[in-house]
Amino acid sequence: MTYRNPVPTVDIIIAMIDRPHRPIILIERQNEPYGWALPGGFVDYGETVEAAARREAEEEVGLQVALIEQFQVYSNPNRDPRQHTMSVVFLAEATGDPQAADDAKNLDLFESWRTPGNLCFDHDRILCDYWHYRHYGLRPRLT
Repeated sequence: MTYRNPVPTVDIIIAMIDRPHRPIILIERQNEPYGWALPGGFVDYGETVEAAARREAEEEVGLQVALIEQFQVYSNPNRDPRQHTMSVVFLAEATGDPQAADDAKNLDLFESWRTPGNLCFDHDRILCDYWHYRHYGLRPRLT
């Protein structure tokens, strides 16, 4: 019997707490699918999701982050065009000067009123849920 399971991933919403309005970091992806995305990636075998989130933040934006809370799990089978993934999304805080690295071609800081339109994966939904939570304190409803 062959098992086909979703692949675990993490995404990190990193708020820059040393900047006005606490903008978040988005990366412009160097590899397909192209566009803007939250920092994140695949969980390695033997690694916790928390360790994966910290590692991916350091690899992609060069920052040590403080994980604040686990925000939500997103598991729509169509969220990643490459394969079925499920993402544990963390809220994190950081200070300093982020630098694009690893598979990040570029990065920028964004507030809720200035978010790029070409977001990858389901990151438009994740960010909509996040901004709603951040501004109104309401968590996303489970669907």
